[in-house]
Parts: sequence; C-alpha cells; structure tokens
Amino acid sequence: MGLELYLDLLSQPCRAVYIFAKKNRIPFELRTVDLLKGQQLSDAFGQVNPLRKVPALKDGNFTLAESVAILLYLSRKYETPDHWYPQDLQARARVDEYLSWQHTAMRSACTRAMWQKMMFPVFLGEPVPPETLASTLAELDKCLQLLEDKFLKDKDFLAGPHISVADLVAITELMHPVSAGCHIFKNRPKLDAWRQRVEAAVGKDLFQEAHKTILKAKDLPPADPTVKERLKPLMHVMLH
Repeated sequence: MGLELYLDLLSQPCRAVYIFAKKNRIPFELRTVDLLKGQQLSDAFGQVNPLRKVPALKDGNFTLAESVAILLYLSRKYETPDHWYPQDLQARARVDEYLSWQHTAMRSACTRAMWQKMMFPVFLGEPVPPETLASTLAELDKCLQLLEDKFLKDKDFLAGPHISVADLVAITELMHPVSAGCHIFKNRPKLDAWRQRVEAAVGKDLFQEAHKTILKAKDLPPADPTVKERLKPLMHVMLH
C-alpha cells in the first residue's frame, strides 16, 4: 500500500497538507474523514491515529499525526524544492518560528471566528453573544497585525523571497474566517498582496479546489440533533 492521507478539507491543516502534496505531485490515496459525521471517532480511524484528529498519514506500516509533522515528513521523503522548507539555517528557523507561533495564536483566532460567526448560528442554530464574537474578532485582528509586522514585514513571503510551508499553513488558516464572511484583507493591502502571491505560487485552480468545501460551508443544511449532541464539547471550547 502506498501513501494514504486522511483528510477533511473543512479543516485548515488538512487543506495545507492537500495543497502541498498536490503541488509537489506527491502520489497519494485520499481517505476522506467526515468530521461533521464523526468519522474521526471510528475504531478504524483510531487504528491510524489514536488522537482521532485529521490530518493523518499512513505510509505502509508507518503512521503519523499532526499537520506540521506531516508536511515536514513529505518535504523530506519526496525531496521537494528547497524553498518549501529551506536548508539555510536562518531561513528554516523563520519557517519554524511561524509554525510554532501559529498553533496557539492564528489557528485559535481563525477557528473561533469561523465557528462563532457562521457555524454556531447557521449550522447549529445556536446564538453567539455579540460580546463574545467581538472579542474573538478583536483577537483575530491582533494576530493579523502580528502576521504583517512580525512575520511578513517587507518580504514577499513569510520566510523570504519564496513560498514556504509557513505561507501554506498561514493562508489555509485565514480562509476559515473568510468563509464566514470576515473581510480580513479589505483594509490590509500588504496582507492582500501577500495572499495574491501565495495563491499565484500555489496555482489558482489548486487553491480553489482545496477551498471549495470550506467556502460552501455557509450553505450546509442545519445540523441534526445527533450532530449537535456530538459537537457539544467543541461548542463549549469555542465559546470560552
């Protein structure tokens, strides 16, 4: 059995892995794991990833969890072009720096913004207190400012003149609040120019293919009671 990637393109790190593999012509079998149906909780998926999260990788008898680990594994195994994860010590450190920061900053803000602005009221039929959403959007705005001032600065991409896995992880995160109607690039010309460079480097067709599912999330039918019950623990986390 060759390389298998377990993904749901509703998930931002899954989109990063999907784009990376497709862009670098890495052959893989796509194993779709429907998060909203709870397929990540199945015993079969638990054999691949006991953490019961996507993305997950299976390469023969070897399994791997966590999107950053998967991206770096693929870059090394398939010897992808150097710009994705540079050999240069300081350029690589810049990529690592962003990947380390984003887990508890950008990822949290983008996920909460999408769920509070769209998934709770539209999909789950649960109102979100206005002050909660306002606080989340303010936190997202702070993260966007840091993305510009600390990481992007005056460079074309986050780690230098070429796209890297840091840019891929960043843009797939930002498309979460975009899908919920947040106009995060509107008054940020520097960030918008970066977004356009990333999309061009990835390829518009691949970029749109990867984000088709999340951009249609606003059209999901209302969740049934079983799904609502299963998502209760997530609702608590996303509102506190």
